[in-house]
Amino acid sequence: MSRSLVRELARLGWPVLVAQLAVMANSVIDTIMAGRYGTLDLAAVGIGASIYFSVFVALMGVLLALTPIVAHLHGAGRYADIGEEVRQSAWLSAALALISLWLFAYPDPFLAVARLTPALDAKVRAYLHALAWAVPAALLFRVFYSFSTAISRPRTMMALTLIGLVFKVPLNWIFMYGNLGAPELGSTGCAVATALISWILCVLAWVWCWLEPAYAPFGVFARWSWPSTRALGRILSLGLPIGLTFLIDVTGFTFMALFVARLGALYSAAHQIAANLAALAFMLPLALGNAASVVVGQSLGAREHARARAAGLIGIALGSGCAIAVGASLLLFAEPIARLYSGEADLRHVAAGLIAFVAVYHQFDAVQAVAVNVLRGYKRAVVPMLIYAVALWGVGLGGGYAIGLVGVDLTWLGARSVFEDWGLAGAPMGVRGFWLAAIASLALASSLVTAYFLHVSRAHHDN
Repeated sequence: MSRSLVRELARLGWPVLVAQLAVMANSVIDTIMAGRYGTLDLAAVGIGASIYFSVFVALMGVLLALTPIVAHLHGAGRYADIGEEVRQSAWLSAALALISLWLFAYPDPFLAVARLTPALDAKVRAYLHALAWAVPAALLFRVFYSFSTAISRPRTMMALTLIGLVFKVPLNWIFMYGNLGAPELGSTGCAVATALISWILCVLAWVWCWLEPAYAPFGVFARWSWPSTRALGRILSLGLPIGLTFLIDVTGFTFMALFVARLGALYSAAHQIAANLAALAFMLPLALGNAASVVVGQSLGAREHARARAAGLIGIALGSGCAIAVGASLLLFAEPIARLYSGEADLRHVAAGLIAFVAVYHQFDAVQAVAVNVLRGYKRAVVPMLIYAVALWGVGLGGGYAIGLVGVDLTWLGARSVFEDWGLAGAPMGVRGFWLAAIASLALASSLVTAYFLHVSRAHHDN
């Protein structure tokens, strides 16, 4: 069974990985092109993107409840019920889109934390106002994404995201630099390009769902459905904890970026490079986690509890092994990677130092990414949410603020020379302090969610 599960995870995981890398490549392209345009614009993209993703990913997380719901129905052979779940999720995406538009129209609570200079503040606001119009299309596209993944058709998503990637550089070139008669918008041009691509992909996805015979058995367009309180309540009961987990995760990074912004544009830009690399490395365990979640959900729907547990264990093992290879590569190529992002010597120096932290951070990030997705396959989301709140907000963000901006003397723990070398003798560590605390937070989170998965899967297996 182990070999067949590895093949199944690979079959489902590699298209998801390519799709996620394509999504991340858009962010990498924005970061590189903004870095070449100017340090101020790179900082604006970094801060603006952090705020955007803290909102969007939380809302998207609510919609991810569709994946385990559909996977369970698919495993049980209840195809006719899947179309209704998709229609109700589409209504939910429309409601969430309205919330996002309001939040991006008034981003002052986020910007107040960063204490930006007037010039940077204006650029971040313009970036967010333009990017807000991507959200309705992006959320509706995510409904199709979750649906397709759950019915084991990830290659469709891979193809669509690659199509979107093809448009990214040309549209950035047009709107950032004012080519082909367009206004020169700088960092805001990245947001305009993203909004246009989001609408293109949304339309293509649902046209494909209408035309492709493989989607016909699920009856997505078989009839019209008005919002159902009962159906939406069922989705939200699972989706809200998932969304809150994403919110905790992403806002940890968001407020980390906003606090780092107090250190100046140089450190903010360097942090953006490190954060971008961490997110890029995260795509591999995320793909494994998504694949494992689908296999677990379908197995549970078919009442194959032993197979579900084995899929989770194999997914975690594969994620950990890949993380070691990725971390070693980051350490080995830190300087060349930093050089790719920026031509400024000071920025490259600071960024290269942070990449070493990313290499360690990724080891724990990979394990928790797979474990928490597997738990979603079991429809367990509340306990992981609580774990993330304590670990990421308490240890990660709170600890980062303490040792990064305030300064905490930890020499009383012993090994005075080591703590002094690390800058933990009372003086603030700056951006390094935030990354050190982030590593500690993920070490805690990955341990606890893995232990919870072992408990849940054992209980299902015994029953």
